[in-house]
Amino acid sequence: MRERALLPFLLVTFAIAWGILAGYLFLNEPMSRMFGPITGQHPLFYLAVYAPAIAALLVVFHGEGPGGVRRLLARLLLWRASFGWYAFLFLGVPLVFYVAALWQGWRFGDPPHFASLSGWLVAALLMAIKGPVEELGWRGVALPLLQRRFTPFSAAILLGLIWGLWHLPAFLLGGTPQGAWSFLPFLVGAVALSLIVTPMFNASRGSLLLPVLFHFQLINPLWPDAQPLENLLFLAVALGVVWRHRRTMFRREGAVTAVTPHEGA
Repeated sequence: MRERALLPFLLVTFAIAWGILAGYLFLNEPMSRMFGPITGQHPLFYLAVYAPAIAALLVVFHGEGPGGVRRLLARLLLWRASFGWYAFLFLGVPLVFYVAALWQGWRFGDPPHFASLSGWLVAALLMAIKGPVEELGWRGVALPLLQRRFTPFSAAILLGLIWGLWHLPAFLLGGTPQGAWSFLPFLVGAVALSLIVTPMFNASRGSLLLPVLFHFQLINPLWPDAQPLENLLFLAVALGVVWRHRRTMFRREGAVTAVTPHEGA
């Protein structure tokens, strides 16, 4: 994969997502008549969310054919990482949500989101096949290509801004989950999350499994609603992560730059 593949990746990613959501934003009545009102569970919303993955598969297939796509997807099987990263995924991320929610008035005695385990499982499955799929594009293609030109720290900042901006149209529509949020705290949070996941990604030698798990934990319906404070807490966590990994975050040596690593690499 060449660095210039980043441009078509971004163009396709934004064209699909912004095209769909712009249709509802500027032509809401005819779009709603034809396809129904937009919601977080609408098929077109899923298509918009899948835009980074679709773009990634297209540019990899164009550049390296079916073998390249297979090697990209094989990165979902890379699981080796330190115990600390897994502890952060399964303990640290929920802790951020609970601390932020408690700070904003949530109490452990409040009614749960779901009345039954089956209700949570359905919601969790829907989340698992939505947001985490984005990582095929953001960390599958964009981050390795950016790290060929920038340090991991700079690449994380830039990708976080792109990642956050890509969500902007969803904040302008009432039927989407983001419609009830404020965009600026979300943008800060996107940059913070990008700073956190980048050293995780590099430490696992380009694993897509860990970013997928991280993304799922961020939208896990089991955690209490913690908007917008969660973004500031994740920013604090990100500063700690950057300091902890300062030896690798500010130098390009050792950063993962392969989109489709060869067998045995």
